[in-house]
Amino acid sequence: MNQLVNTKIVLSDSYDPWHNLALEEFLFRSVEKNQVILYLWQNQNTVVIGRNQNAWKECRCTKLEDDGGKLARRLSGGGAVFHDLGNLNFTFIMDRSLYDLHKQLQVILEGTKKLGINAEFTGRNDLTVDGKKFSGNAFYFEGNKAYHHGTVMIDVDVEKVSAYLQVSKEKMASKGVNSVHSRVTNLRSYRSNLTIDEMKETLQQSFQELYGKSPEPITIKENGHDLKELYAKYSSWDWLYGKTPQFDVVLETRFPWGGIDLGLTLRNGRITESKIYSDAMNANLIKQIADSLVNLPLTSENILLGLKDIDITEEDKQVIGDMKTWLQSKIKEI
Repeated sequence: MNQLVNTKIVLSDSYDPWHNLALEEFLFRSVEKNQVILYLWQNQNTVVIGRNQNAWKECRCTKLEDDGGKLARRLSGGGAVFHDLGNLNFTFIMDRSLYDLHKQLQVILEGTKKLGINAEFTGRNDLTVDGKKFSGNAFYFEGNKAYHHGTVMIDVDVEKVSAYLQVSKEKMASKGVNSVHSRVTNLRSYRSNLTIDEMKETLQQSFQELYGKSPEPITIKENGHDLKELYAKYSSWDWLYGKTPQFDVVLETRFPWGGIDLGLTLRNGRITESKIYSDAMNANLIKQIADSLVNLPLTSENILLGLKDIDITEEDKQVIGDMKTWLQSKIKEI
């Protein structure tokens, strides 16, 4: 099978998150049938939030901007992360029929193993060493295409992680830790001379060992692709912050699969606007849930009917089931 897969390695020479995310989407839109692309990139002093997160709640945005940093929002779900030049980002972009999370993670795990570091996949989306996270992963699917991206912390300034990210106490409690410091680690703690370039080379090797030989890596210059429209999207206020209406009803909770912050605007007892902020992994499902509530009367019966109409996969059943039970009980209290 390896011989049949068309592989490509793409490197970015930019440290601008808006450029790098625009390039990621460009590669996603243009990936071919039976193709897998490994894309490696770095951001300078950046907080990247998940597709459905509230920027103001997740990031100390003013401090970040005052310090010359940038806020970015990705297409995928999941939580907020901090990137600096001590971090390497990877993205596997592929024909959806080739999506294989175990195999993709194996590229990273084999890469760290080559460096003498034994890592493992734990929780819902983390790679860890000695129980400490060095890589968070997120995923995006659309039509017949998919991508899986994540971080590799080599020598990240952990003080800045704490300075810029606002992690809720509920999220910390759900992970059984009391600080960001206690749950993340840098790979340089396990190999003191490890460099970003060495990690890049190692990942390219393990990628080709698992997926087949690739042509020479393509380095995309910052102005080497016509990404103007996508860059404008990723750098726009609407994409980064969106509108934050004054909701009539706000409901919050945390499930094992992610937090939910639901805002509803009402008129004559009917929901006219629905917005969910969440770090749940399936970004599209969260949007579908929010959209399904619009134009419904605010009664538990109608809410359940709205959620029933959502087309879900086996993995989504837990999310929908939890939302139904929670909303049914909360709406009775309103």
